[in-house]
Amino acid sequence: MREPDVMDPASVLPAARTAAVVPAVDADDRLTLDRWITPHAEAAPSRPAILDRGVVVSYGELESRAATLAETLGRAGHGRGARIATVTGSTADQVVLMLACAKAGAMLVPLSWRLTAGELAQQLRIADPSLLLVEEDHLPVAEDAAEQLGDLPLPSTTLGAQGVESQVPDARMPRPVDAPRPEDGLLMLFTSGTTSTPKAVVLTQANCVWVNRSLQGAAPLRRSDVVLQVLPQHHVAGWNIQPLLAWHLGALVVLERTFDAGRALALVERHRATATMGVPTIYRALLQHPHIAASDLSSLRTAIVGGGMLDARALEELAGHGITLRQGYGLTEAAPNVTMTQHPSDAGTAGRAYPHVDLALLVEGEVSRVPGIGELLVRSPAVFAGYFRDDEATAQTMHEDWLRTGDLVELDEVGRVRIVDRVKDIVRSGAESIAPIEVELALLEHPRIAEAAVAGIPSERWGEELVAWLVLSARLEEREIRAHLETRLAGFKHPKQILVVESIPRTSSGKPLRRVLADSLLERNRT
Repeated sequence: MREPDVMDPASVLPAARTAAVVPAVDADDRLTLDRWITPHAEAAPSRPAILDRGVVVSYGELESRAATLAETLGRAGHGRGARIATVTGSTADQVVLMLACAKAGAMLVPLSWRLTAGELAQQLRIADPSLLLVEEDHLPVAEDAAEQLGDLPLPSTTLGAQGVESQVPDARMPRPVDAPRPEDGLLMLFTSGTTSTPKAVVLTQANCVWVNRSLQGAAPLRRSDVVLQVLPQHHVAGWNIQPLLAWHLGALVVLERTFDAGRALALVERHRATATMGVPTIYRALLQHPHIAASDLSSLRTAIVGGGMLDARALEELAGHGITLRQGYGLTEAAPNVTMTQHPSDAGTAGRAYPHVDLALLVEGEVSRVPGIGELLVRSPAVFAGYFRDDEATAQTMHEDWLRTGDLVELDEVGRVRIVDRVKDIVRSGAESIAPIEVELALLEHPRIAEAAVAGIPSERWGEELVAWLVLSARLEEREIRAHLETRLAGFKHPKQILVVESIPRTSSGKPLRRVLADSLLERNRT
């Protein structure tokens, strides 16, 4: 594995983007996170910052541990520009590491513990880290992955006070210690790979500062808030939708290693959680849990849903339990916040642009700023620095100084965005174009349909035809499903096949893996 020179984020994107979209800031306005929590550690060191499985970490302890680790990382050669990979669940130890990376100018590369050894090895080859840190629970799969690299041994140890915080393995190719800069990469996050092989998204320190400023402008938090974090730290939302902002404001974050609906309901009640964020499957799981009716959820003030649109029936049921959700839309390359519902009139849409975010449409190869339908374009100081060591993929995802989202949307006259679907997922059946997400949302309005995924497969007659995969909460006949759709969708949008399955494969962020389902069905039909 090689260690190149420090990556210059400006070199991987069209030069015009950086200058065109970054708002003016005061000279003393910090665009780095090295002092992100320092004022709270100095003013109120005993104030709780993290509750991790019953263990409280104060702001003073968090700052002290991060500062010490940043210093020892630098002495061991993991200085500015180094990449430090992890395989761990969501833990306070990784928060310490992330803040240490911010101080040292290094980049955290949190890898999913759910991956196989082969998948981890693939991502490690791309990231080419100088250090691998592993939680003890995941040592076997991480060790298998490291063995598959077949290169020089990758320095590795465990996370936490008894691991890297007590002794940092030396880097093979040391990087000098230097003050962090706004353009330094801070997070390397792998895309979920719903449309291609995973790519390594680089978010800079400035990207993370700006996206949290945007979040505070759209869905503000307060110092008194208690954030329940249920999304994993290998996902962008595990940092940039509430947790990092909460720590910047001096609030408390309750960390969950994995999501369990019953435990989440209990934690909201026990700790009077005021804010949380989840994907649609998380909120549906809460609704299906038998304890929700008896749970006191009145403390929740800010609840955000992203990673897909939640159906109207679920939104209504959650409101009946006192949870008013704000629908968001984003993508890792935008760090991730792009739009959020702001007003009651935004219901049924993905909302309007966050502060500091500019939207447009790509229509027939041209940028359009007028209402209409097209591929959504995003311009913002939070837009990523590029895909790591992949100039070609970076160039393909940009149009001039705009980020191409790959999502077909309708943008109305007041700036609201309605998601039509992924451009690559649109099914063309006969002379019609059908958005799978529209069909999925219509199916999910039935109270006995717990999960739904819709995709197209080749058809001699139609070119493509729709197939629906459903997870049911109770017995349901196909004729009842078709009757349910009759009043909701035009006939050409009805699935030609309806398959009942035990589960629907999903990405780590909860999006249905439509192509996996379609390919599996085609393979089964061939055999």
